[in-house]
Amino acid sequence: MLTAPSPFPYAVTGAHTTLGPVITMDAWAKLAQVPNRREPGSTLDGSFITRLLGIEGKSWGPDQFATPEAVAETARAALASARLDADDITAVVVVTCNPYQTLLDQDAFTLMRMLGIGDHVLPLQLGAGCAGLARAAALVAQLATERALVIAYSVPSRISFDEDGVMLPAYRDNAVHPYGRNLWASPALFSDAAAAMVLERDEDIDGLVLYSRDSQSFGDEPGVDDPLIHFLGGGTERPGGAQGSAELACFGMNAPEIGRYYSGGMMLNHQALEAARPGYLDEVHRVYTHQANPRLVEEFSRETGLTTEQAPSNVRQLGNTVSPSTLALLHADQVNGNLTYGDRACFSVVGSGPERGAFITPIRIPALQSLESVSA
Repeated sequence: MLTAPSPFPYAVTGAHTTLGPVITMDAWAKLAQVPNRREPGSTLDGSFITRLLGIEGKSWGPDQFATPEAVAETARAALASARLDADDITAVVVVTCNPYQTLLDQDAFTLMRMLGIGDHVLPLQLGAGCAGLARAAALVAQLATERALVIAYSVPSRISFDEDGVMLPAYRDNAVHPYGRNLWASPALFSDAAAAMVLERDEDIDGLVLYSRDSQSFGDEPGVDDPLIHFLGGGTERPGGAQGSAELACFGMNAPEIGRYYSGGMMLNHQALEAARPGYLDEVHRVYTHQANPRLVEEFSRETGLTTEQAPSNVRQLGNTVSPSTLALLHADQVNGNLTYGDRACFSVVGSGPERGAFITPIRIPALQSLESVSA
């Protein structure tokens, strides 16, 4: 059974992405010093990690993202690109799987205070991973708010390495976490990034938004109950300070289930959009897919017949930047002159939870309109 998309009368009117310094996997491997179990006394090199994960470089900025200021500056830039002030925003959605502060949605409160957004504006903080942007879009549509600021960020360098730039023991050598042997692969794959976009409501827009948790059913299959990413410590089941909590408070990937869910979920997104709007791929200028890893991204493009021009990719160069990944693709297209004002884009994502979704929307960033008038 396909989850049916709903109307999405919103345009992206502002967007910005901040990446850390891009380093090679060789450079990252020298920082990480992951023990090579096949050759005791040695460590994994970058070429091995590239063969395993498919990525050749990473966005890695622990100093740059040491405080929420880099995230706030990203949001300011998105507002500026929309030619809006903080007073124009009617809702804020914050999307992150590794907040700076873990209780009471304090990241959202901190960022809104830093941005000068009025106290009457409601904050929504989502503890979400790679599909967080789809959940945010679906929530914005249900709120029917006028101008929403969506802020997304993930900073794995800050949770897997210490202040001296050394990988934490819990990620290097962990005998407690069920995925302990491969925990090092999480900071190897996931990369630092912050992104923000402004969604403005316009009832004349015929956009679509799709969201599904897949816990009751996954297409024609039974529902999915594996969270895909296992972070078992720090909550009330294993409070901080309790024995084993630190070792369990790590991002462990269930790689086989992640691959199955990504492949199936992306196709279900595609089929639902195609059923609601036949030929939608011919109507959109870009398809921005979640950048899970190169193999999965390329597999989806092959199965749907998308070219690299239609569906650009950045995971091989940057790693998996989680929720910011699709906005990073949009920002790159904007900077490189690959978008014009009014171009329609499809964002399609899947992630831990599990959850997935997609939305189709026009890109109406004022700077694109200015460039269009200059070129004319």
